[in-house]
Amino acid sequence: MKDKIKEKYRSMSKSQKKIADYILEHFEQAAFLNAAKMAETVGVSESTAARFASGMGYASYGAMQRDMLSMIQAKFSSEGYSQREIPVLSNKNELADVANLIKNVLEADAKNILETIPTIDSAAFNTATHILMKARTVYIVGLRTCAPLAEFLHFYLNMFRGNVLVVNTTSISETFEQMIHVNAEDAVVGLSFPKYSMRTLKAMEFANERNAQIISITDSEYSPMNLYSSCNLWAKSSMTSIVDSLTAPLSVINALIVSMSVNYRERLKKNLQSMEEVWNDYQTYEDDELEKGTERNKKDD
Repeated sequence: MKDKIKEKYRSMSKSQKKIADYILEHFEQAAFLNAAKMAETVGVSESTAARFASGMGYASYGAMQRDMLSMIQAKFSSEGYSQREIPVLSNKNELADVANLIKNVLEADAKNILETIPTIDSAAFNTATHILMKARTVYIVGLRTCAPLAEFLHFYLNMFRGNVLVVNTTSISETFEQMIHVNAEDAVVGLSFPKYSMRTLKAMEFANERNAQIISITDSEYSPMNLYSSCNLWAKSSMTSIVDSLTAPLSVINALIVSMSVNYRERLKKNLQSMEEVWNDYQTYEDDELEKGTERNKKDD
């Protein structure tokens, strides 16, 4: 499709070129925009968007969008792991190679965290903190490699409040079934990084249509996750080898948890006291482990 746009670019009107430029530069985001949203994004009329699609040989803008979405889905399915470089250890000095490999991976993780710091919007971060505490129900959608992040957030968020649900499914229809009651009183946290999960994107689109408050934790301003979110938190996740680095996203989640503990300290203390009583009654932890945790809480007071 990009080749066709470039081929017809010279004959396009000035307004149509705005659409063409946006699609060429932000194809993954453009695929999720309908005619009205595309027109609003680039600053043209909706009729211009319709004429653009017609000029590209489509019966309607919707047909063009469906074609773009199919391309995105094919890209998500085919790109990635098989094309990544797998490190090779030499036989001459294996221990030195292993030490160097560990150093490179840890440095790459540290670099992701350092590059994440300036991208975090403090206002969005603060908004996310209060949304998560005030929503009726919080739905967390993090699939595939993001599943551990979703479970981690769920574990700690559950300490602060009730009604926290991790959407954990294998099909889009099951996602909708678990989110069938979502509405404007609820919050949805979507976590996804390249390759972006189509099921996560569909869940966020569904929540957006139900007017839920949506928080996205993703890699950059160019992520299609941002299309449905009113509160975007970005974290670098690049890794030079086969494994995606989730160190920076986990750090952002940690920061959210700490922020909630600071802003809702009394609420957390009350919940932790109740939980410690349950742990003690049902011997969840060994006595010495529970006592250490209690001593730490007293010091904090």
